[in-house]
Amino acid sequence: MTGFLLLTYANNKSILIIVIGICQKGINMSRPKRCRRICGYPDYWSFLPEGAEITETIAFKLDELETIRLIDYQKMTQEECADAMGVSRATVTSIYEQARFKIADAMLNGKRIRITGGTYRIDSIPASAQIKEKGDDIMRIAVTYEQEMIGQHFGRTERFKIYDVRDGQITSSQIIDTNGTGHGALAGFLRAAEVEVLICGGIGMGARMALEEAGVELLPGVEGSADEAVRNYLAGNLEYDPDTACQHHDHEHGEGHECHHGNCGSHGCHI
Repeated sequence: MTGFLLLTYANNKSILIIVIGICQKGINMSRPKRCRRICGYPDYWSFLPEGAEITETIAFKLDELETIRLIDYQKMTQEECADAMGVSRATVTSIYEQARFKIADAMLNGKRIRITGGTYRIDSIPASAQIKEKGDDIMRIAVTYEQEMIGQHFGRTERFKIYDVRDGQITSSQIIDTNGTGHGALAGFLRAAEVEVLICGGIGMGARMALEEAGVELLPGVEGSADEAVRNYLAGNLEYDPDTACQHHDHEHGEGHECHHGNCGSHGCHI
């Protein structure tokens, strides 16, 4: 390519300028990130230094956590980690180095670590690769969604409609397929998506506990239009029943998330 450019320069300077312009544009073009496969959602989402006044929080991505789990905890090589996550070794090296720096920064400077977001996917939860990252000034609300209405069985829900809100106004919404993966995995998905409020119909005790652990505010016992429910919530007049239960939830629905970080297979994921 260099010889060609020099030859072109000797014969036609204007062509050289055009070719270089194309090359420069090519260099500046951003490549889309490839989703990194992770085993599942963590059991713990934040870590605080004891006795320190927290002045800064480090956002620790789920794909960064996965490299720490595979390389440091499961003692994989970086090549094995790359194979497990479905990315190149160079990508794993970059993610891993960034993760180790964040851990060192938190430990040495008394910063909080908050696990959230990232470019990742979980094979058992296809929706994990679809969610958009949330801005700092955004409130995120999720609704169990079924044909524009509020789904009445949380553990069976095959879709969430997720609303982003700024200054009391809905700025965007997104429908996410979940394939009804069970309350544990769904709660983990909502936590990873940084959902703050869930509006739903019926919900069992196991799901309630999972959502409470995930820090998601629960508003159950709601029926009717999903969009209208969110508008009513923002207006402060949503009618819901905090004691609503799903009679079939606990014995009909599987947990849906058997892949915990302490007992994953040799490559960290069940494929």
